[in-house]
Amino acid sequence: TCCLTRRSRENESQLEKKGRHYIIACYCKTHRMAANIIARFTAVPRRMPLMRWNRHNLYVPVASVASKQHPHTESKRYVYSRPHHFSTTPTILDENRSNNLPDKANVVIVGGGIIGASVAYHLSKLGVEDVILLERDKLTSGTTWHAAGLINTFGSLSSTSTSFRMYTKELFTSILKEETGIDPGFMPIGFIELACDEDRLQYYRRVAAFNRHCGVDVRELSPAEVLERFPHCETKDVLAGFYVPTDGRVDPHGATMAYAKGAKMWGTKIFEGSIVTGVTSTYSKSSIVPTVTGVALENGNTIETNVVVNCAGMWARQFGELCGVNIPNQAAEHYYLITEPIPGLDPLLPVIEDSSKYCYIRPEGGGLMLGLFEGSGAAWKVEGIDSKDSFIEIEPDWNRMSGYLEKAMERVPIVNETGLKKFFCGPESFTPDGMPIVGEAAELRNYYCAAGLNSLGILTSGGIGKLLAHWIKDGKAPNDIDITGIDIRRFQKAQSNPQYRRDRVGETLGNTYKLHYPDDSPKTCRGVKQSALHSKLQEKGAYFRDVSGWESPAWYHPNGLNPSRRQESFGRECWFPFWEKEHHQCRHNVALFDMSFMSKFLVTGNDAGTFLNYLSTANVDDECGTITYTQWLNEGGRMEADLTVAKLKEDKFLVVASDTMHNQVLSHMRHRISRNDHVYVSDVTGTYAQLNLQGPKSRKLLQQLTSVDMDMLPFRSATEIDLGYARVWCMRITYVGELGYEVYIPVENASYCYDLIVERGESFGMAHAGLRALGSLRLEKGYRDFGHDMDNTDTLLECGLSFTCDFGKPVGFIGKDEVLKEKELSKSQGGLRRRMVNVLVSDPKPLLHHGEILWRNGRRVGGIRSASYGHTLGGAVGLSMVEDDCPITTSYITDGEWEIEIGKDSMFPCKVSLSPLYDAKNEKIRV
Repeated sequence: TCCLTRRSRENESQLEKKGRHYIIACYCKTHRMAANIIARFTAVPRRMPLMRWNRHNLYVPVASVASKQHPHTESKRYVYSRPHHFSTTPTILDENRSNNLPDKANVVIVGGGIIGASVAYHLSKLGVEDVILLERDKLTSGTTWHAAGLINTFGSLSSTSTSFRMYTKELFTSILKEETGIDPGFMPIGFIELACDEDRLQYYRRVAAFNRHCGVDVRELSPAEVLERFPHCETKDVLAGFYVPTDGRVDPHGATMAYAKGAKMWGTKIFEGSIVTGVTSTYSKSSIVPTVTGVALENGNTIETNVVVNCAGMWARQFGELCGVNIPNQAAEHYYLITEPIPGLDPLLPVIEDSSKYCYIRPEGGGLMLGLFEGSGAAWKVEGIDSKDSFIEIEPDWNRMSGYLEKAMERVPIVNETGLKKFFCGPESFTPDGMPIVGEAAELRNYYCAAGLNSLGILTSGGIGKLLAHWIKDGKAPNDIDITGIDIRRFQKAQSNPQYRRDRVGETLGNTYKLHYPDDSPKTCRGVKQSALHSKLQEKGAYFRDVSGWESPAWYHPNGLNPSRRQESFGRECWFPFWEKEHHQCRHNVALFDMSFMSKFLVTGNDAGTFLNYLSTANVDDECGTITYTQWLNEGGRMEADLTVAKLKEDKFLVVASDTMHNQVLSHMRHRISRNDHVYVSDVTGTYAQLNLQGPKSRKLLQQLTSVDMDMLPFRSATEIDLGYARVWCMRITYVGELGYEVYIPVENASYCYDLIVERGESFGMAHAGLRALGSLRLEKGYRDFGHDMDNTDTLLECGLSFTCDFGKPVGFIGKDEVLKEKELSKSQGGLRRRMVNVLVSDPKPLLHHGEILWRNGRRVGGIRSASYGHTLGGAVGLSMVEDDCPITTSYITDGEWEIEIGKDSMFPCKVSLSPLYDAKNEKIRV
């Protein structure tokens, strides 16, 4: 089907000398396609083995194909299962076989890839006893065995991911080898991220500033310096490189064996060939959530256990489904190409990553490895993966991948003159949002998970293993790592649907090398959850974005036209003036926000008030008809949720939280309700549409729609009112810093009430406003958002929310003792050493997005957690958690010289304040 290129003729010559039959993978640039060239050097046998290369330069037959039928012309794509993994690393499992399994264990880890081995290592090292790891086949036989083993600490704006990477590299550099005697094969050859266009240059400079703040030694290189370090790299289009000299690569198999050896040294028992078919559970006398009691095995036996840890990799979803735990990860095809040896190639060349060409490049076996993360991936085995498949190799889709291969080869032209040894395709599992799935399940007590690593399993294995080990040992998430973005509870059940997984996983894989602009929103699996007012908002020119699966307006085209983003960027996009207008309309007039996506729970029963009061820092069980802003803490005094509780009747309460914390809030309640409590929780998120009317004219507008005297409703009042022919709940509260109301409307009345409000709103010049305006308004006011600018590492005092605490409540509240201890400590040392501050950039031109670094007197003291543009204040605004070795007091703020770092050598003066930068005395909201 194509010409024999020079390199395939060279392959012919080389293979003829070996006297064997091979199928050679040849990439033909002339025809822009890939083809298999069958080389026959002796009498043609009836069947020829398809040969595959592994990292030890061994050709291994993995399957057979008919000699007269080209494998890529068949409609069926072959899947091959590798029978053995060749490794020079010695086995450490000789004494543990599946027929020696115990009847009981304290902790059972299911899955023997690098994550399961890391969890076992860290649990044992913490002193947790009686831990066993069950692997269905051989260690690393899932996806670990074919991993590229890249170790790059540069690249993430997540403090969680960055800390995972840094700790893992520390383990691989020296700790594991010193402790176990097994070398994980870490090679600190360096890592270079290429920036080949202006947007990537700007983005990576922001990332570099953030990573330096986290402790990563990243340096910006010129194109000439990139070429000096990697002479085979094409640098004509390179603008800069971002270089970490101590990053590199590791042997995935060796690293796994080092973890396993360490785990065994501290008492863990590891069993291969042990297939777990289920998890047993029971209800305790008090809890309404079942608890793990054991695991069922394929041989019919059961192992009693207190804790189960799902580290089953791409099988994690299927294993979770056996006991009703939602883990929506999905396998996808992942590719890399390996060349024949290149004469004179330095094996210590650094790793090159070029997201603009969808590839990473590193030395391998005397040649080069070109790994690919294509712009749109392909799901694999959506229907499920056989639990007995191991060392899986997927027949490559040459037609789909040839264009990506060509782009990758442009970065290292020498590959065009080199024989191609192997084009590999293997499965990797990805999650709906590209973040790992970690933590204790909401559905089952003592069931933990660490899966869905999105091709970062090797890189983050140490950090995830350490985090989960502490979580299991202490019974709560560690307070030094932000887990809000990786919490297993964040997902919805529908995200495990086959169609959802099939459509979303390709986008998630493609996002690996996609440039992440500030307003990115998923493109797949859209339109599923819509407000009852969706079509009406669409007519008003709403530009919708994905909000936890809901379609919610980000901004509106003022002329009601079909909105679109002309060009994504880090600067002012076409909709910037639309957003600005919405912001000002809310500040000076009245604006309507559709907030129907907010999580809403009706909590009823005789004990509902007492129960919610114990969860809440504030007194939420006071007078009927009151809405209260409060926090929920864990037993260690750390933040768990940020929400409002409205007392509608003595035995009826409405709990409202952000969309991102839906399952966490529900789980927090369910895990603390006793069977003896007369408390019932109902999810009414979809039962009520929520319209927020905010702005100085909101009261006058509502007054024309109801017979209730709105002047008689004080701030924080919650009451049922008439709205035309409908009855609705009206709460006087704000999230934008203005006089405002939240109106909860039964969905059957939503369309009617909306039309009524819009009709009367015209005389007031009412504007529709989206989430962009909501963000800028709330950040001018300094309002917090748990999961974005607050997380589980923060205390209530550090976030400036001590005013929500009622220490005199008879029932107290969870975490009360820890809050009081912190107050005493703060008093004794003259103030807190860690506090959240408001930031305003003095220059009106630059924009803040997230991760920019805050400096005081020439020292880094914090990073921007949430940001927007303050159209009222005249500059970019944000919230930052400042941390220093001295008390952070008012004088600390006023006496300092403050600057914000935005990209390379771009320092801008800024104003920093402990109190809100807009209406600090709350006069506008209480008018």
